[in-house]
Amino acid sequence: MLYSRYLSSLLTEACQDTPVILVNGARQTGKTTLVKNVASRTGQSTAYRTLDDATVLAAAKADPHAFIDSLPDQVIIDEVQHCPELFPAIKLSVDRNRMPGRFILTGSANVFLLPKLSESLAGRMEILTLYPLSEAEIVGGSSAVVDALFAPIFSALHAAPGVSRQELVRRILTGGYPEPLQRAAASRREQWYGSYLTTILQRDVRDIANIEGITLLPRLLTVLASRTANLLNVTDLAGSLALPYTTIHRYLSLLEATYLVQRLPAWSGSTGARMIKAPKVYVSDTGLAGHLLGLDAERLLENDGGGGTILGGLLETYVVMELQKHSSWSETRPTLYHFRTQARQEVDLVLERRSGEVVGVEVKAAASVGENDFRGLKIMQEALGKRFLRGIVFYSGENTVAFGENLYAVPLSFLW
Repeated sequence: MLYSRYLSSLLTEACQDTPVILVNGARQTGKTTLVKNVASRTGQSTAYRTLDDATVLAAAKADPHAFIDSLPDQVIIDEVQHCPELFPAIKLSVDRNRMPGRFILTGSANVFLLPKLSESLAGRMEILTLYPLSEAEIVGGSSAVVDALFAPIFSALHAAPGVSRQELVRRILTGGYPEPLQRAAASRREQWYGSYLTTILQRDVRDIANIEGITLLPRLLTVLASRTANLLNVTDLAGSLALPYTTIHRYLSLLEATYLVQRLPAWSGSTGARMIKAPKVYVSDTGLAGHLLGLDAERLLENDGGGGTILGGLLETYVVMELQKHSSWSETRPTLYHFRTQARQEVDLVLERRSGEVVGVEVKAAASVGENDFRGLKIMQEALGKRFLRGIVFYSGENTVAFGENLYAVPLSFLW
């Protein structure tokens, strides 16, 4: 099944005025399909080269400048992170011919975490990030969720379908990678996730950094899945895995660079409270997290054995990543943070746009919410005044309900 990707309009616009466009994102999120579809709509012939092809990669590494000079005027280069040496050659070629949409690149490593790549084309390259499918893309829902959160008048004041606990669990464990979505049997999805992790950890990580002890990366990733949506404590991780603190830091950077995990920085806005500065950490796809933890729907729904805590962490991860995806193509383009004080006052997610306005988000799995669920949001509201645009508590009920000025309980189904 071919899904409509909401990032395509931004990519189309970039191809009209920027010589180099890089679409970054995890493997198997649909980058190649997206860039080929957008390129086909330009009306110009676009060549295609993939550096996953050993012969093409060897040629690129042997003489990067000759390789780039041999290409047609408009070309897609797939998995460009395999050959960082191409970036200076692309820069030189673009300086001679700045035709818009000349180079459309894809990469499965985050160039923001690989300075040699990101600095080579400063001012010449637009970088877009393609995440796994959002729920809205899967079901054909609204692409304007984040912009609606920042709208002058909040427009979600209507009834929406409630979300049962069983339905929440299904969506969480399905995740957003296109391939597992096509597999009806849970055993086949498990097989895909296993092969996927092997490919990334045995190939892509080795390409980025030649490290020893690569067999320990799956263990670290599994521990992070069990702690998703919690504060990152590197010292504790180092103790749990019997690894040096510096090694854990390096491994975390590699997992981030391949989009397997994401850190959410602490918000540093002025509230007059003493803030905790540690980031939170999330496994970037809840389907992948469920695989790492060996979860199925029955186990996740259990009330004993810590099942509720696991569900709460995965649901927060699900909502944070949904809003991260929507932010990547929104007009607002906010930056995402978390908020926690030393007095344990917290807000799960803080979205802040460039002009300084803030939307706070809390996530609850319950079908009803009460006044206490808005405690952290009210603290932010009182401290920020007009900068605080609104506070949202997402829950599994049916109705949007006001809990005071600019404070709302909103059904999770608003996300799609």
